[in-house]
Amino acid sequence: MKTILYSLIFLFSINTFSQESHRRWRKMNQVRNDKFDLVLPEAMRENNIDMWIVTNREGNFDPLYVDMGEGYVGSTGYYIFTDKGGDRIERAVLGISGYLLEGSGAFDYFGSQTELKAFVEARNPKRIGLNISKNYGGADGLSHSSYLELSEILGKKYQNRFVSAEKLVSDFRSRRVASEIAIYGEAGELSYTIAERAFSNEVITPGVTTLEDVAWWMKEQQFKNNLGSSFGMPSVYITGPDGVEATSSDRIIQRGDVLMIDWGVGLMNMYTDMKRIAYVLKEGETRVPEGIQNAFDQGVKVRDIIKKTIKAGVTAKEAENNVYEALTNAGFNKMEAFNKFTNLDKTDVIIGCHSVGNWGHGIGPSIAFFNPVRLGYELKPSNLISIELFAYTKIPEWGGKKLRVPLEDDAVITERGIEWLYPVNPRILVIK
Repeated sequence: MKTILYSLIFLFSINTFSQESHRRWRKMNQVRNDKFDLVLPEAMRENNIDMWIVTNREGNFDPLYVDMGEGYVGSTGYYIFTDKGGDRIERAVLGISGYLLEGSGAFDYFGSQTELKAFVEARNPKRIGLNISKNYGGADGLSHSSYLELSEILGKKYQNRFVSAEKLVSDFRSRRVASEIAIYGEAGELSYTIAERAFSNEVITPGVTTLEDVAWWMKEQQFKNNLGSSFGMPSVYITGPDGVEATSSDRIIQRGDVLMIDWGVGLMNMYTDMKRIAYVLKEGETRVPEGIQNAFDQGVKVRDIIKKTIKAGVTAKEAENNVYEALTNAGFNKMEAFNKFTNLDKTDVIIGCHSVGNWGHGIGPSIAFFNPVRLGYELKPSNLISIELFAYTKIPEWGGKKLRVPLEDDAVITERGIEWLYPVNPRILVIK
């Protein structure tokens, strides 16, 4: 009887995983087809590229390998997109095969890698975009040896037409279709749910649990839910009067600690980036101390101003200027650089509202000091963005030293402005 029961449980588990894998594959196919139909034509034409070649080698895939549909690469293979006019970009695959790719319905033609030269000559493109970028890795997938191989195969005539596809890749990836946004919302739900469970008495026992215990618990939840990550180990850290004390280490969590999480999950090629905050009650305390709560509240006010200020149709740099002007008018102090807070009685603020999407840090327009090139990109409706800020406020509990409150949740830019993709951080979580 036990053998039969175990067999039934095993078969149920296999069937469940099979259904989930198929569900995810179908959703990703929908994203791929929508992107190729709706985003790719405008991205190629805006960047004046009439052929885009994405090269893959066995064991060394381009960062867009999943976006394209994956597939088996025997030695070298190519995804090739050609603008032949009309509403649709021609989509071809040479030297890459397999069920997942061929069943996606996204490509018009499958052929051999040996056809490359004849294929390009027949279309005679004026500008050939290649994934070469000095500014970000997501658009820099072409290796030096692959570049040399392409040059040799296509000859000097077409080598002279090679151009960087850096901006094309950014536009293609960062302009989102509805099916993509739906997946991102699902990823966000999983991400914040795991984070908020991590900062609870379900996981943490003050005086016993370490920071790395919490981080490993979160990693286990990723494993159980078949989720990826672009950040490796979750950053679970303690912030004290002199800044960050320890991160994902063997430091034991004690009463009175201010805990923070910075992390994200990967689901169907969508990666989140978010933060959560918790306070561990001291003996006799029933709520978060007033100074710490006020510091959090100031961060929320900053977040509200950012959300109301960012609009589509301007460059990220213009949006950054608008945000800091609004914050200054509201009585906040703009910091000169990260962690360069002042002794002013005002709350010091710096923002890092970066692109998100196919990696925790995306490659689209970015309202962040650490993405200088993408500060010049225009914010477009459907861009996904992390609303990230750091607010430093004096608290009496630390003798007037400032507590850094980091807030971060992910949103989509629409014609109406910023819209959240899941419930954002509403409070300091309390651990008893």
